[in-house]
Amino acid sequence: MTERTNLTAKDQGSALIRLFKYTLPYKGTITLAFIMLILSTVASMMTPYMVKIFIDDYLTPRHFPKDTMIWLIVIFLGIQIIGAITLYFSQYMFQYLAFKVIQQLRIDAFNKLGKLGMKYFDKVPGGSIVSRLTNDTETIVDMIIGVFSTFIMAFFMMIASYIMMFILDVKLALIALVFLPIIFIILATYRKYSAFLFTKTRQRLSDLNSKLAESIEGMRIIQAFNQEQRLNKEFNKINDEHYDYMLKTVKLDSLLLRPAISSISVFAVVMILGYFGVISFTTGITAGVVFAFVQYMERFFEPINQVSQNLNILQQALVSASRVFALIDDDTYEPQQHETNTHKIEDGKIAFKHVSFSYDGETDVLKDITFTANPGEMVALVGHTGSGKSSIVNLFMRFYEFNRGDIEVDGNSLKTIPKAELKEKIGLVLQDAFIFYGTIASNIKLYHPTMTFEQVKAAAAFVHANHFIEKLPEQYNHKVIEKGSAFSSGERQLIAFARTIATNPKVLILDEATANIDSATEEQIQKSLNEMRKGRTTLAIAHRLSTIQDADQILVLNRGEIVERGTHNQLIAQHGIYHNMYLLQNG
Repeated sequence: MTERTNLTAKDQGSALIRLFKYTLPYKGTITLAFIMLILSTVASMMTPYMVKIFIDDYLTPRHFPKDTMIWLIVIFLGIQIIGAITLYFSQYMFQYLAFKVIQQLRIDAFNKLGKLGMKYFDKVPGGSIVSRLTNDTETIVDMIIGVFSTFIMAFFMMIASYIMMFILDVKLALIALVFLPIIFIILATYRKYSAFLFTKTRQRLSDLNSKLAESIEGMRIIQAFNQEQRLNKEFNKINDEHYDYMLKTVKLDSLLLRPAISSISVFAVVMILGYFGVISFTTGITAGVVFAFVQYMERFFEPINQVSQNLNILQQALVSASRVFALIDDDTYEPQQHETNTHKIEDGKIAFKHVSFSYDGETDVLKDITFTANPGEMVALVGHTGSGKSSIVNLFMRFYEFNRGDIEVDGNSLKTIPKAELKEKIGLVLQDAFIFYGTIASNIKLYHPTMTFEQVKAAAAFVHANHFIEKLPEQYNHKVIEKGSAFSSGERQLIAFARTIATNPKVLILDEATANIDSATEEQIQKSLNEMRKGRTTLAIAHRLSTIQDADQILVLNRGEIVERGTHNQLIAQHGIYHNMYLLQNG
């Protein structure tokens, strides 16, 4: 999950091969794009030779036959038109290919997110994940559109130019090859150093996204605690580091790319012109040949210039592709069920049997947890912050894999119950209700295919959410903006309650579900919860002990262990931790 600070040639080659595999479904498009590029290159190669014919056969002897001139002009214009049309279609096809590849790559990366366990999201900032699916994939688009087409065209152009130079003068064509090793050494040196710089640049951009996302999410706390200056310093530090690496990249580009390549090509052209100047006295070489050879020489070196200019895009894209593939290849999967997933949840009887768990693999946050919750019973989990209450829920929801012991539902190991069955038969309400963009109805229904609008309304009425929903202009079709920020925390929680009830679960998980609701609303919901609990197993995490006094069993946790258990009255009589917590809340 940690990002590498440098990419080897093997890493870059691997990323390039994997990107190429994404293009395989579009072989027809690639073939047609290649044909168009070849035609465009041939048209480009014909131009200098046509001019050579005009100079040597007509301009120098001052012989201009009308019919021949007309045909020469028509052919010349036709070649230019064909070159322009084929170049346009080749560029269009490469863009089409790029968008298709990135579309599928984003789908694969996004689908992988749904399969990753919570450990991944605990360790990787959200801004970094967003950066991989947006900024990094856009960089890959630029590579496919700009780099692939440029490199392919450059390859064809160099081969065709060299063939034409060879036809015009064999000796000079061989001399031109002397410059290629020098150019390749420059490009190899650039590739070596730029890979490190581009990796660092992408990492700092990812850090910027993470810091920005965190700052926006926590802006109320930042302003409330007067932390603007501290956040500004942290943001500026990351921003300055990003700038420094970008500046180093620019310096590397300025030193090793176009200036160096251009200098070599200019030197080569000057040398060729000098050579022609010397031999013209003895061989009578024509002006047309000189013109054509210099043109082909420039066409021979210009693709190298174009390749060098696009190397930085290639390096950035390979770094970006490696980051995206690192996400796709990450093995921090959510806990897996056994292959024979055939068991169903019928009654909802829960049994924790000597369960221990560690987030980091070293320190246990749960130690030998054992308890049973029968259908229709409510088991409450209480304890101070960090005692392990939420960890029990996380394990039961299969967000994490427990290390030792077993969890059973209706006598079957949790690992043998299909994930779809588990998610359908368990209703979860968290303290901070998450509301999705859409409508109130879509949030209650949560895209359940068989749920009717009447069921949506019935669920809302059951938790008394209908009172505020039906006062809205569009009622259940009222638009919900990002995270439901237009609603109060209590209203968001009511929608979350309705969402849970709508699926008619066998097991209810309430993670301090009434913590953000005012006393009057809580009293109404408490009555509904009492009805909901009938025939259902309920696990409830509670901070306010008044909400769980009627629980069939209360488990008191301390540092990952169950230290007390019993009913409210039994625990009060023990004068232990629960008794002290109750006195603190009730005076």
